Amino acid sequence: MLFLIIFSAILVCVLVVGLFSYSTSKSIIKTKVADSSAVAIAQSKGKLDLMFKNYEALSMQILLDKTVQDNLVKYEQTTDDYERFDVMKKLSDSIQSYILGNSTVVGAAIIPVDGTSASVTVGSSSISTEDAKGTEWMKTIVDGGGKLIWLPAQVKGYSGSASEPTIAMGRVMKNTVTNEGKFIMIVEIFLKEFGKQLEDLKLGDDSAVTIVDKSNNLVYSKDPALIGQPSPIQLPADVKSGDSTEKLANGDEVLAIYNQFASVDWKLAGSVPVNELVKDAKKIRNATFIIAGIAALLAIGIGLLVIRMVAIPLVSLRNLMNEGERGNLTVRSTINKKDEIGQLADGFNKMMTQITVLVAQTNQSAQDVLATAGELSDASKKTSISAREIAVATEEIANGATSLAMEAEKGSDLTSEIGQQMQQVMQANQEMGAAATEVEKASRQGTAYMNSLIEKTGMTEEMTRSMVEKVDRLKESTRSIRKILDVLNNMTKQTNILSLNATIEAARAGAAGKGFMVVADEIRKLADQSRQSIDVVGQITETIQKEIDETVHVLSDAYPIFQEQIQSVKEANQIFLTVQGQMGDFVGSLTSVTESISMLERSQVVLSDAMGNVSAVAEESSATSQEVASLSNEQNNISEGLVRLSDKLETVSTGLKETLSRFRT
Repeated sequence: MLFLIIFSAILVCVLVVGLFSYSTSKSIIKTKVADSSAVAIAQSKGKLDLMFKNYEALSMQILLDKTVQDNLVKYEQTTDDYERFDVMKKLSDSIQSYILGNSTVVGAAIIPVDGTSASVTVGSSSISTEDAKGTEWMKTIVDGGGKLIWLPAQVKGYSGSASEPTIAMGRVMKNTVTNEGKFIMIVEIFLKEFGKQLEDLKLGDDSAVTIVDKSNNLVYSKDPALIGQPSPIQLPADVKSGDSTEKLANGDEVLAIYNQFASVDWKLAGSVPVNELVKDAKKIRNATFIIAGIAALLAIGIGLLVIRMVAIPLVSLRNLMNEGERGNLTVRSTINKKDEIGQLADGFNKMMTQITVLVAQTNQSAQDVLATAGELSDASKKTSISAREIAVATEEIANGATSLAMEAEKGSDLTSEIGQQMQQVMQANQEMGAAATEVEKASRQGTAYMNSLIEKTGMTEEMTRSMVEKVDRLKESTRSIRKILDVLNNMTKQTNILSLNATIEAARAGAAGKGFMVVADEIRKLADQSRQSIDVVGQITETIQKEIDETVHVLSDAYPIFQEQIQSVKEANQIFLTVQGQMGDFVGSLTSVTESISMLERSQVVLSDAMGNVSAVAEESSATSQEVASLSNEQNNISEGLVRLSDKLETVSTGLKETLSRFRT
């Protein structure tokens, strides 16, 4: 059995080492592939970033072109159909000079934001105002406020009639003078141009390279049917670059490597199936299982051999030992071998022979002990009866001495208790004297404090009266401030009227009055600011006046309270003087009581000494009687213990005889 356990442990170790090697190889391969793929993804991302920047530069050139800006202004201002057609042609020619030189661009369109005019299209793009009105991409460009917006791919283009997928960039075309944007520009680009940059990017067998937008939808894929669909790989939105192992909907694992573009919030992502990466590492796992199977077969064969040579003889010896345990001492082993099993069988036979001899000797000794125990038990019982009678007599003597000692002790305790109570009365009397002295002292201090409090309360009353007068004067000052603010407010209104008249006169003067109009407008603004400041100051002044009124009201209510406080302090001062006189008389009475208690204490000491002598004699007699009784009880206990030991010895002897009768010799 032990051999099988060892082989099982070895088999488990082989499996663990093999599977660990497979797991380590798989992890190393994934790490190496991820590192090399990340470099390839980063290089391809750099190429595409350069393309994005070139397209951004193209849109900026069109936006800043003076001819384009002038034609947009004319297109917006003109109402004649022929002039608008001529402006559209010029605007188309200006933009076409940028578009026709770039074969990767499908076309471009200038679309009015309000949707009331026709769009201007260049190249193969045929996006009309009606096509763009109300679309999500139109709203995204307008919300960008002049910032370049990259739009995801469309299988049929943004006009809906293209022969292949396109992506687009758009921005609001703001007027460089007024900074108003009433048109948007959208430029469509062939999606295959990005695919050409990714043709040489190979990450491994069955790998895939895609471009994913911030919503995790596919912008580019080799399969056009997947464009615009959710990406099968969920990339983290808050991480710009990295790699991770993802599980697809069908349960397959893929290694995903991704890197975000610098110019647009899209990511270039590559994926490689994990099974393709680790298909060579699976050989280690398969070899591990084969070796484990061979080891298992070998362990089974060796185990059968061990069972035949070791286990069967050991089972035979175990059965013989079980028979001996049940009392059969005549069993012997018949195994004749030269190995360790044979030596074990020979030792078993010798052990059973020695046990047989020992049991026979023990049986004879048990019979002798049983006879001796009977005689000892009879003698112990007689001794126990005599000791019990002596103990009863001694106990009666001890009880009488104990009663006398208890009565003497009660008298002594009563005397001690009287003495303790006298001490407590004297101590309490002394504490009352000290407390009375302290109370008298505190009364004198209280009287002094009350006099000081009367003086300070009078000063507080004077300060309160002075505060009321000052608050009244402050109230008059705030009324004066209100009058001044009313005058300033009227001046501000007049200034505002003057500035309005000046503005009217400057408008009548035309171009010559523009400078004066600016001055008049500034004066009007200053007048408005002054009016606002005066209103704020007026509100603050009104708040101050309200708080002053509340303060006067509070002080008026507090003044009678101060008057009542002064009267209460004077009455408390008179009470302190009365308490001081009464405590002086109380201290004299306590002194007389203390002298009487001292005389009573001396008498109690004499009584306590007498009771102590009586108690000592009674206790000595009781102790002697108790010592004799204790010796009698101890002798009685020894006799009873001797009887119990005799009974126990007899019981053990009987049990030993019954136990030995189980063995057959």
